[in-house]
Amino acid sequence: MSGINKDEVLLLINKKIDRLKRKIESYQELTKPISPDNSIGRISRMDAINNKSVAEAGLREAQKELSGLEYMITNIDTQEFGLCKKCGKKIPLQRMLLVPQSPYCVNCSN
Repeated sequence: MSGINKDEVLLLINKKIDRLKRKIESYQELTKPISPDNSIGRISRMDAINNKSVAEAGLREAQKELSGLEYMITNIDTQEFGLCKKCGKKIPLQRMLLVPQSPYCVNCSN
């Protein structure tokens, strides 16, 4: 990982983890069960169920991204950190932060 300051990377990763944790908390609030004795109309209930499904999908994606970022932190001191597993070239920092679960550069991921 030459050319990249590990302290800066850790700071960026930790900031993103904090944002994701807050996002996950809000998704968890949105995905709570919809009480059948809540007196909303039939259409409103269907809309609430649909919104809950969308929030659940967002929750899964946020948890997957959080897992990838936490994995990055555990591997930051390895020699392979920041290198594509297929071609061995450097992965840009922005890509690592955007798609932390991917061990490939943009070219190799296609």
